[in-house]
Amino acid sequence: MVAESYEPGVKVCAVARRHGLTPQQLFPWCRLARKPLEAVPVVEAVPMFAPAVLEVPTKPEAKEPEPARASRKKWSSGAIELEICGAIVRIASGADAATIAAVIQAVKAQF
Repeated sequence: MVAESYEPGVKVCAVARRHGLTPQQLFPWCRLARKPLEAVPVVEAVPMFAPAVLEVPTKPEAKEPEPARASRKKWSSGAIELEICGAIVRIASGADAATIAAVIQAVKAQF
């Protein structure tokens, strides 16, 4: 639009209206186009990726030993087995929700 407004015999008002603008919107763009390029601040290229920093531990960390697990028996289908704070809780099928919740809360309270 700015280049079009600089063509010989063309009025800025006509160009602005043809593109759905007011002349007041197009005039500032025309003024900016007339300024010398030195007046525009040069922006240096910004890297697109940030550098990644990886830290490798100098010596391997010792893992805490896992608590010994009781031997597992085969349960009928529908049974639930939960491990809570290192304790294994086995719930047979058919247990009501209130009992299950009470058992879980009791185990958590111990730890």
